[in-house]
Amino acid sequence: MDLVTVGLRVRELAIPGARAMEAGLQRQEYRGYDSAGLAVDGDKAGEVEIFRSVGKVKALAEVINNAKINTEKVFDCHAGIAHTRWATHGQPKTVNCHPQRSDPNSEFTVVHNGIITNYREIRELLTSKGFKFESETDTEVIAKFFKYIYDSNKQHNLDFSQLAKLVIIELEGAYGLLIKSIHYQDEVVATRKGSPLLVGVKTEKKLKTDFVDVEFPDTLEELSSVPADANSNINGTANGLLIPKDNLRHSVSRAFMSDEGIPMAAEFFLASDPAAVVEHTKKVLFLEDDDIAHIYDGQLHIHRSSNEVGASTIRSIQTLEMELAEIMKGSFDHFMQKEIFEQPESVINTMRGRVDFETNTITLGGLRSYLTTIRRCRRLIMIACGTSYHSCLATRAIFEELTEIPVSVELASDFLDRRSPVFRDDTVVFVSQSGETADTILALQYCLDRGALTVGIVNSVGSSISRQTHCGVHINAGPEIGVASTKAYTSQYIALVMMALSLSDDSLSKSARRLEIIEGLKNISEQISKVLELNDSIKTMCDETLSDQKSLLLLGRGYQHATALEGALKIKEISYMHSEGVLAGELKHGVLALVDENLPIIVMATRDSLFPKVMSAVQQVVARSGNPIIICNPGDKFDPKYKTLEVPATVDCLQGLLNVIPLQLMSYWLAVRKGIDVDFPRNLAKSVTVE
Repeated sequence: MDLVTVGLRVRELAIPGARAMEAGLQRQEYRGYDSAGLAVDGDKAGEVEIFRSVGKVKALAEVINNAKINTEKVFDCHAGIAHTRWATHGQPKTVNCHPQRSDPNSEFTVVHNGIITNYREIRELLTSKGFKFESETDTEVIAKFFKYIYDSNKQHNLDFSQLAKLVIIELEGAYGLLIKSIHYQDEVVATRKGSPLLVGVKTEKKLKTDFVDVEFPDTLEELSSVPADANSNINGTANGLLIPKDNLRHSVSRAFMSDEGIPMAAEFFLASDPAAVVEHTKKVLFLEDDDIAHIYDGQLHIHRSSNEVGASTIRSIQTLEMELAEIMKGSFDHFMQKEIFEQPESVINTMRGRVDFETNTITLGGLRSYLTTIRRCRRLIMIACGTSYHSCLATRAIFEELTEIPVSVELASDFLDRRSPVFRDDTVVFVSQSGETADTILALQYCLDRGALTVGIVNSVGSSISRQTHCGVHINAGPEIGVASTKAYTSQYIALVMMALSLSDDSLSKSARRLEIIEGLKNISEQISKVLELNDSIKTMCDETLSDQKSLLLLGRGYQHATALEGALKIKEISYMHSEGVLAGELKHGVLALVDENLPIIVMATRDSLFPKVMSAVQQVVARSGNPIIICNPGDKFDPKYKTLEVPATVDCLQGLLNVIPLQLMSYWLAVRKGIDVDFPRNLAKSVTVE
């Protein structure tokens, strides 16, 4: 799920936020969601208008257009929240779309990323108190819980952030929340735990400071608002929640004060992805877990839901470097196609400023202070999911060769399920394109709790993984919009190779090998461009040979096993064709039974030390009447009746960067041939922010 809000527009900014939120949702639609909705202030005081629709954001736009809302009305202050959803609780139906409301009057309206794991217990409590539920979602529970806590504490005259504290202390699981209420006009509260959330800031004048203070109350007392219920698992908020003795607002946000000492005109945009706000502002602030952002009176205030010792007292305001043009398709038919063809440039961006081809040196600034510690570690553990997992598999062998440190590669979900032992002298590398992958973040927290050194390899600056790891490398691939990862894979691959090279730069015995790899990196962009020239022949091959097939087998060995797995994943997720990546050495152990004259088999047979063994696998396939499609290097001779795709030769550990691109193109053209929505494959989302 994903969320965005345009709240608040302050100081006579004319139009309601519906159109701006609609555009913000479209910027995040690339993640592949199944419904959308928004809630905005109505024309009358205390009125909230909610619009929801199943499908893409354009379906929501039609609902808004049909409603004929008044776009000429002027508001001194206007608050709205909106959301795109990937179904987790309840099927994609209008009643399950966000925003969710507390009651028919929409006293509290909520949008939510993540999953509330104890929602059943809270729902049971609320049902016993007479609440009626409209949807199957866990989010509706939050909205109704806000109303229940508000009604139970009217005598305390709570402000919005205090009310939010009382609610979220009872929530378990992951969440990014935006809440608006008719009881707190012109205010929005946002909070997060394990789900990304940022605040975009737009002002006419320069900000007074480049940070926002985190506010901690001076005078505190306990407030008992929800007694523990014997019939539920809710603990009750009597367990030590502290709030101010008086509810007067004493503080001001220094960043948003003018020289005259009054708040300056401001717009605030809350979102889970910078792409949603970049057309409005490049000034953003990333919230941390347990932050409560409270926007009122034209200012942003950040509170903490807990008063832990040593918590940071400021949140820095950063400047985004992405441009709106970077997230548009341009002349390409699909984002995925654009991103495949961006790889000659994206791999250079990953290496820019890091690889000096004059001196043959690698400099990774994010790792410099930790290289000595990593070299002394007992083992390297790589943790990732999906495509990121394959990039780890693709580079494991070069890590072991150059560093002589044992390396294990783990799927994040399986690593957590096993509760695998982690020690203080381990180094754990977390790889994620978005930096927000839920399973990977949970694995990160698990390793941090056990004292391991953690390294993040991510594409998204300011993401949860990039902030929570001790050190790391941004892959700098640029925005990746298509759900199927392409250029992020090749950039992750190169970033991991550069890390292995950095760890071995103190080893004389490895110097010749390092020089060979660096020379390979120097030519890799030009070679990728050469591979992309196969586009037309791959399209023809898909049309004539592969498009009517039901299944596909990909064989690889050594470095190319990961290539086979990644290619199979791309074909599965984009074209919906069953495909399987197989280690060529395992062919005789069962897989050979599948081979006949009808099953398409793609073999990675580029030249390296394992080439003779791969050719043995080809012969086994041919002996069973198989008709392999062979990815090979120029000059390699095969029987003319077998189809071949020639890619340039490079260093063995980099060959997978070139071999994977024909498979990316193959998956793309198979999907186009079938009329499938390439950028938004069914049932999938770009950033998997729930377990």
